[in-house]
Amino acid sequence: MLDPAPLARIATPDGSDIAVFDLGGEGEPLLLAHATGFHAMVLAELARHLGSFHCYGIDFRAHGCSRAAETWNGEWAGLAADVLSVVAGLGLQQPYAFGHSCGGAALLLAEEAAPGTFRHLYCYEPIVVPSLDPLPANFGNPLSVGAARRRERFGSKAEALANYASKPPLSVLHHAVLEAYVEHGFDTEPDGSVRLRCRPADEARVFANAVCHDAYRSLGKIACPVELACGRLTDDFGEDVLAALDDRLRSSGGTSRMTVFEGLDHFGPMERPELVAASVSETLASPPEESTRRGAGGGRSGTA
Repeated sequence: MLDPAPLARIATPDGSDIAVFDLGGEGEPLLLAHATGFHAMVLAELARHLGSFHCYGIDFRAHGCSRAAETWNGEWAGLAADVLSVVAGLGLQQPYAFGHSCGGAALLLAEEAAPGTFRHLYCYEPIVVPSLDPLPANFGNPLSVGAARRRERFGSKAEALANYASKPPLSVLHHAVLEAYVEHGFDTEPDGSVRLRCRPADEARVFANAVCHDAYRSLGKIACPVELACGRLTDDFGEDVLAALDDRLRSSGGTSRMTVFEGLDHFGPMERPELVAASVSETLASPPEESTRRGAGGGRSGTA
C-alpha cells in the first residue's frame, strides 16, 4: 500500500511548497506530472503498471498537498519551476518523465528552461498552443469559467465520490483513479464536511494561463526524445496540435514520435491507465531514432 504522506516537501525559488510522493516500483526514476485540478495520486494506478520504473508523483503548486507562493498568479512557468525543484531536491539524474495535459506542458517548459534535465519525455496531450506568440491570460475561456464555478464542498468524501461517479466528465475515470482523486483531493473540515484542496479560484487561474507560456516557441531547446500522445476521441489537444508540435521539434533537430490511442479521449491516462502505461513502458525502453507516427490500441470512450 502506498504511503499517503509526501516523501518530501521541496521549496521552489519563489517560496512555493511542493509535495512529492513515492509511487513505488523499482528501476530508473520516472517522474509523473498530473493534469490541472488533480494531484499526484490520480497517477498511482498508472504507476502500478510501471513497476519497472521507480515512480515519483508531484503535486503542482495550489494542487493536492502543495502550496503556492502568494506572489504566484497562475503562470505556467511556476509549474516548470516545481518540476525542476523536485528533480534537484530528490537528486534525480536525468530521470524519465510522464506528463498529462498541463503536466505534459510543464515538463516541456522545464526541459526548455534547463536542457538535458530529462532522459526522455512522454507527454499525453500537453497543453501547448502552436503559436509563436503567447497570448494574454483568458479568464473567460470555458474551462476557466467552469473551474471557478466548481462545487468546492461536500458533506463527506462518500458524497463527493457518488457525485463524481454519477456524471461526466469524471464518471469516465477508472474506479481506482476516481477513488484516489477523492481520497487525496479533499481536506476534512472541523464539522466533518470536506473541501477541495485545489481551490476553484486557483484551478481557474491555471486554466486562464494555459495560453500564456512559450513552450511552442522554445521547443528547439529540448535536448531529449519526446513522445507525443493523444486519444483519437479527444476534442482538446489532439492529432492536429500534436502534429504541429512534432513538426516543430523535428524541424529544430529534435527527436519526437506520435502515438494516437483509439477509443480514448483527453482523460486517457486516467480512463485506461494500464493501456497508457504499456505504451509508456514500450516507448521508454526503445527511444526513437527518428520521428515517426503510430497508433495504439483503444479503450472506452468519454468526454473531457
